[in-house]
Amino acid sequence: MYSSIITGAVTGIESTICHVEVDAAKGMPGFDMVGQLGNEVREAKERVKVALKNSKVDIPPIHLTVSISPADLRKEGASYDLPIAIGILVSLGIIPKENISDTLIVGELGLNGEVKPIKGVLPIVSCAQNSKIKRCIVPKENVSEGAIVCDQSMGDGADIEIIGVSTLIEAVEYLKADEERKQCLIPPVRYSEANLEEMHKQQLDFADINGQEAVKRAVEVAAAGFHHFLMIGPPGSGKTMIAKRIPTILPDLSTAEGLEVSTIYSVAGMLGKDKPLITKRPFMDPHHTISEQALAGGGRIPKPGIISLAHRGVLFMDELPEFRRSTLEILRQPLEDKRIHIARTQGNFIYPADFMLVAAMNPCPCGYFPDRNKCTCSESEVKRYLSKISGPILDRIDVTIEAPKVDIKQLSANMKNESSAEIRKRVLKARERQLVRYAGTKYHFNAELAVGDIKRFCPLGKREQELMEQIFTRMNLSARAYHKIIKVARTIADLEGADRITCAHLSEAACFRMNDTTYWGN
Repeated sequence: MYSSIITGAVTGIESTICHVEVDAAKGMPGFDMVGQLGNEVREAKERVKVALKNSKVDIPPIHLTVSISPADLRKEGASYDLPIAIGILVSLGIIPKENISDTLIVGELGLNGEVKPIKGVLPIVSCAQNSKIKRCIVPKENVSEGAIVCDQSMGDGADIEIIGVSTLIEAVEYLKADEERKQCLIPPVRYSEANLEEMHKQQLDFADINGQEAVKRAVEVAAAGFHHFLMIGPPGSGKTMIAKRIPTILPDLSTAEGLEVSTIYSVAGMLGKDKPLITKRPFMDPHHTISEQALAGGGRIPKPGIISLAHRGVLFMDELPEFRRSTLEILRQPLEDKRIHIARTQGNFIYPADFMLVAAMNPCPCGYFPDRNKCTCSESEVKRYLSKISGPILDRIDVTIEAPKVDIKQLSANMKNESSAEIRKRVLKARERQLVRYAGTKYHFNAELAVGDIKRFCPLGKREQELMEQIFTRMNLSARAYHKIIKVARTIADLEGADRITCAHLSEAACFRMNDTTYWGN
C-alpha cells in the first residue's frame, strides 16, 4: 500500500515543502530509502524501526521503500523521522489515509518513541501556511515557535492548526481520531502578542555613564540612522559600556522584522518554548578569537553565523584590531550588500546580514597613543597596529569618534545624565521621519540609501554643495565616504526635525570622519 506524507526541509533560512512517500509491498523483508539523503536521514530507518517497536507497533515481514522528494534537493537532519514513521503506519492501514490530508509533519524520534525538538520549525510552518496547508504536527518543544505564525498579527495564517506531540504514540492516537475527537485529544496551540514574554529586560541605561558627551551624541546619530560606528580611545574610557547600551535606544523590531529575525534563530536552533519570537533587536559581541566560519556561517550542514544572528540588530566588535585580518575582511560584503553568500558543494546559501556594526579599539597596542607620557609604542608599532583595519573596512564605517580618558571629577561627580528613554524618544522621532520619507520603498533607515537615490532623498542646496566639494578635497575622501557624510547629515537633520540638510549638518557629519585622518592619514 502506498502513502504520501507532507513534510518540510530547510535550505539556508528558506523552507521547502517535501513529500515522504512510503510503499509497503510483499516480498523479501527490507527497508530502502532514496532521495539524495544525508547521513542523519539515512540513519532514520534504524531510529524509526526501533521507535515503532518500542511504541508497541509490529511491522510485518514486508519490503518498505521510502522516497523523499524532490529528489534533487539534499535532505539533512533528523526531522524526517516522524513523517517516515507515520507514512509506514498509513501504508500498513493503521492510520486512515484521509486523516493525513493537508497535514504537515516534522520531528525527530528517540528510540523510545519520544518526539524530540528540531531546528527550523518557524520557517517550515510559515511555508506550510503559504502553501495553504491546514495542520502542522510538530514536536511539543517547538510548538511555541510554530504557533507564532498563527498569530493574527503575523498575517493571514490564523486558520492553520499547530499541534504539538511529545511521543509517537500520541501522534498516532491523534491521527487515528476523527475531527471532533482530535480537538479533545490535543487542542491547537494559539499565540498572540499578549502571550509573548519579554525576553530582554532592560537593565543597562545611558544614565549610568558620566562624561563622554561627544561620544553619546555620535551614538545617538548612529542609532537614529542605523549607521556603522567606531570608537577609538584608551582603556577604561567607557567604550564597551557605551556599546552595550546602544540597543536600549534603538527602535523595537517591527512585526515583520521580528518574524524575519526569529526565522534565523529558529534555523540556528536558538528559539525555544520560552522565547518563540525575537522582539528586541539582537546584540552580538563575538570574541576576537572567533573563526571565520563562526562569524560568517557555514559548516558541513550550513547554518547562520554571528553576522546573520545580528541581523536587524547590533554586531559589536570590541578590540577590533585584535581580530584576524582575514576575519575582518569577511565584513566587506555584508556591510555593503546586507547579506552573506556561502558556497558549498551541496549548494549555495544566502543569509541576511543587515546589521549595525559597532566597533571599539585602542589607538595602539598599549592603548595610550598619542599620549607620549604613557604610550610605550614605537611609531612603527602604532602604524602596524592601525594597519590591521584596512581602508575598505574603514570606508564602510559612517561614524568615527574618539573616546578620551574620563576625568576623575566626572567619575566622582553626582551627575544627572540623560537616560536611555530620553535619548530613545529623539531617536524614535527621527525614525518616524525616515518611515514617512521612505514609505513604499525598500529602505528603512538613512544608512541603507543606495547611491542612485541619495540625490532624490538628500538634496543639497548650492552652499551645501560647495561645502561638500571643499570637504571632499581637504579630507581626500573616496566616493563612498562622500556619500556616507551626506547620509549621516540627513540623519542629523532628522534628529533636529529639519526638512533640508544644512551646512551645519554637513559640518557635524564631516567631523565624524576626522579621526580617519588623525589615525590613518586618509
